[in-house]
Amino acid sequence: MKQTLAAILITLPLLAQDPSLTVLGTFRTGKFDAAAAEITAHDPVTQRLFVVNGADKTIDILDIRNPATPTRISQVKMPVDVGAAANSVAVKNGIVAVAVEAADKTQPGSVLFLDANGTPLNSVKVGALPDMLTFTPDGKTILVANEGEPSEDYKVDPEGTISIIDISGGVASLTQAQVKTAGFAAFTPQTLPAGVRIYGPGASIAQDIEPEYIAVSPDSKTAYVTLQENNALAIVDIEAARVTSIAPLGLKPHWREENSMDASDRDGGVSMRTWTVWGMYQPDAIAAHVAADGKLYLLTANEGDSRDWPGYSEIDRVSALKLDPARYPQAAENQLASEMGRLTVTKATGDLDGDGDIDMIHSLGARSFSVWSPAGELLWDSANQFETIGRLNYPEAFNVSNSSHALDSRSDDKGPEPEAIIVATIRNKPYAFIGLERQSNILIYDLSEPLNPRYVGQHGNRNNAAAPNTEAAGDLGPEGLLFIPASESPNGAMLLVASNEISGTVTIWRVN
Repeated sequence: MKQTLAAILITLPLLAQDPSLTVLGTFRTGKFDAAAAEITAHDPVTQRLFVVNGADKTIDILDIRNPATPTRISQVKMPVDVGAAANSVAVKNGIVAVAVEAADKTQPGSVLFLDANGTPLNSVKVGALPDMLTFTPDGKTILVANEGEPSEDYKVDPEGTISIIDISGGVASLTQAQVKTAGFAAFTPQTLPAGVRIYGPGASIAQDIEPEYIAVSPDSKTAYVTLQENNALAIVDIEAARVTSIAPLGLKPHWREENSMDASDRDGGVSMRTWTVWGMYQPDAIAAHVAADGKLYLLTANEGDSRDWPGYSEIDRVSALKLDPARYPQAAENQLASEMGRLTVTKATGDLDGDGDIDMIHSLGARSFSVWSPAGELLWDSANQFETIGRLNYPEAFNVSNSSHALDSRSDDKGPEPEAIIVATIRNKPYAFIGLERQSNILIYDLSEPLNPRYVGQHGNRNNAAAPNTEAAGDLGPEGLLFIPASESPNGAMLLVASNEISGTVTIWRVN
């Protein structure tokens, strides 16, 4: 039924008050498939954007006083004594905070503080591989998700942590004493909730957990941290600098009609079907939203991710798995390339009885976005809407990659791969904007009913008729989204900024 409803919804005209997007201007780095535009932050006083440029290992400063012609003012290199490369950036009250990984990513990283001109002000040490950072709403604290990835040979696996930096006294006088760490060493196999994936070779729980992205409650007291590879959510008491609980996010039953998916890139085109597969939600970005009912809801973009290193890889295709014959009596047919044999899955979990075969196939990501309670309870999921919408509205670009235009080429992996999600209030109504990493579109959902979000529309600045590595191809691979309200905008209009890591572009959209 949900699939049918989704099809009906996307053929209806937009309501008069629903927003749409129009491209205003684009800054191009000229670098393709090099992560030259990943995450962007905005300073409303100077009307500058600060962009993580992974290709040049810089923070690029863009002037957007005229958003139709964003212009690069300068590039800020990371000081050698601070670290090697920026991973994330955030701005509040004129302070630019940058998460910087060490030259050896398994060693402690740093947070570098800049002013709006890019002048370094101070820095402090944080955990290994700081992947994302954010200010609390009150501006007094910076939270850092330290992913703690292993070395490629998996001989060194640092602990994943959350750094909590008290900047209430200003950043100029900041010392290491103002940095606290919320870790996971207190969790044991006896106290860790069932369903939290711990599977790295030889890793303790603290080493295996990899914090990815952070959302903060409006009162600045609680942080919600996605643990992507672990398919879980950590809840952090900010003042106490303590992880109070970990919530497993569960599995998505793709054998239900509303959760159908295209599982193969060798099935002749679009083929939405049900499969005896359980999807791991494995969210990347997370956003906190307080609805009209006063309740806090969490929204996640369920991208999916895996550990795939030279020293250890969890991924395989269904065709290579030894499937339990009782649970998969049609295994030979299931494992055909035209069926789900090509589907990329994990071989680390799914053997429920320990007999060496797979009882439950676990796929990567959920191809959706979800609404959760603050305790990590699933309240709503977009089911198969992303692929259904793509099939009906963009059949020629269904499950394409972000680096090629081959139809159906990502169906065997994570499909449209939702990456970024933010919530913005437009004319007193809340909306979610979701970036699809592969198809490169931005979807909009009305959140007026948080337990039943309504699809509004989608917009893309991609030209599938042009070679992907050319300027004419437009925007490919949105990694980060940023909303600028009219009160902080350079032209008095609401703006949406998309950082596109494959095309190396930063595009400013007008929110109509």
